[in-house]
Amino acid sequence: MINGAEIMVRCLQEEGVEIVFGYPGAVICPFFDKLYDTDIKAVLVRQEQNAAHAASGYARALSKVGVCVATSGPGALNMIPGIATAYMDSIPMVAITGQVKSDQLGRDVFQEADVTGACESFVKHSYLVKNTADLPRIFKEAFHIASTGRPGPVLIDVPVDIQQGEIEEFVYPDKVNIIGYKPSVNGHPMQIKRALETLSTSKRPVICAGGGVLTSGAKLRLREFSQKTNIPVVSTMMGIGVMPSDDPLYVGMIGSHGVKAANKAIHDSDLIILCGARVGDRAVAAPDQVVDNTTVIHIDIDPAEIGKNMKTNIPIVGDMKNVLEAMLKDIDYCAPKEWIDSIKDWKKEFAVQHKKFEDYVEPKGFLEKLSSMLKAKSILVADVGQNQIWCANSFKVSDGRFFTSGGMGTMGYSVPAAMGAKFARPTRDVVAVCGDGSFQMSLNELATIAQNNMNVKIIVMRNTVLGMVHELQDTFYGSRYAITELDETPDFEKLAQAYGIEAATVSSNEDAEKCAEKMLKSDKPFLLVCNVHPNTPSR
Repeated sequence: MINGAEIMVRCLQEEGVEIVFGYPGAVICPFFDKLYDTDIKAVLVRQEQNAAHAASGYARALSKVGVCVATSGPGALNMIPGIATAYMDSIPMVAITGQVKSDQLGRDVFQEADVTGACESFVKHSYLVKNTADLPRIFKEAFHIASTGRPGPVLIDVPVDIQQGEIEEFVYPDKVNIIGYKPSVNGHPMQIKRALETLSTSKRPVICAGGGVLTSGAKLRLREFSQKTNIPVVSTMMGIGVMPSDDPLYVGMIGSHGVKAANKAIHDSDLIILCGARVGDRAVAAPDQVVDNTTVIHIDIDPAEIGKNMKTNIPIVGDMKNVLEAMLKDIDYCAPKEWIDSIKDWKKEFAVQHKKFEDYVEPKGFLEKLSSMLKAKSILVADVGQNQIWCANSFKVSDGRFFTSGGMGTMGYSVPAAMGAKFARPTRDVVAVCGDGSFQMSLNELATIAQNNMNVKIIVMRNTVLGMVHELQDTFYGSRYAITELDETPDFEKLAQAYGIEAATVSSNEDAEKCAEKMLKSDKPFLLVCNVHPNTPSR
């Protein structure tokens, strides 16, 4: 006989899971008790939301499904922002929650919450397990759904009596057959042919790369396509890293917080190839103005995204890697030199400007310098706010990765996501960059970092305000700074030292670079606090 909790653990082993991030509670104890006897590492975070963010960072760094676990009621509900964040950014994740006994559901017993109902709008799928014998099938389906098609989080809610129930034998399914779930991955040949024919007459083409290129593992294919055709590339925030930042054909990030050259390239193009991007409002605020005189080819694994935000002339539903490989076989096109020369001129004309304040760190210049100091294949995790925009536009990605909360814009993301990335890639430099506002949403994870002696580097841009909103108030609300001033910001150095973590505070770029060099040489966690002027603009 084998009980449900052991079945859950065996399912994780069958899926090759090596680590889970979570927080225990009474109704998930049977699962953690069985996990205790295995080689699967269980990482205790200090708040359940951070378990989901850590699983997200792990999944993105390793291109593998991340797993997070919480108990019922407040534990499961605390995890919701992290699940929603993963959903908006298409991150493969399985979230496991404990639940009260099946016969108590709907009676408002202690720590009962309808978590499947609460998460319905931002999970790819969810399960409330009603029979112990269903667990193997459900876990097999959950991992399959999370990692195929357009990736996303899947929730499995398991009542405690289901974990304690027994069946005679554990048999894990060797395949999945879900009625109605058959993602199209190859792209229709006629649509691909149409796209190539349309491209052949284009005078000003642009590739717009989104996070789907990275998710599908198509980064190298897209680079090859761009180089073969000489087509310039712009990216959404989630697409940063698709092209090396210093590649002559890479223009920069588009959108309200992007670079002017990239936005002008999109605006002046006669053909846009959208690759794994949904072009939300931060990427293209007025899509109708863009497509008036522009042909749009939209490639995406999710048919629901094609044409949702921008009118599409040629839709191609399929996995990005497969579609680009098919296009590369038959492509015979080179973008006109005049168009490329215009792009080069715009990049020079609209270069990122650095506004300096005496006795403060200028963040854009420092982040540019930090780029060159990191080892190859490093991972930078940006939080949300002004620090996110500074990183997106100034940090130069080469062979490494850039992680952030792009779709949901969840503050407090960077530190736990950096933890997950470090567990996934222990030999790589992993740096979290956050503001003093976002850092105070997740500084409790310093305890997790210290407990696991994780070589995670944290840079806090301390400007004593909620910078992005403060900037909006300055521009649109007559400088009336309603609840955006962090007057009593704590001494972050002392906080770090309380956890046994080395820290330093700097007020100039020269000192910041010296401390960063010391930080990166250390094999231990480090917190670097950069004092930034409150009026430093995001762009």
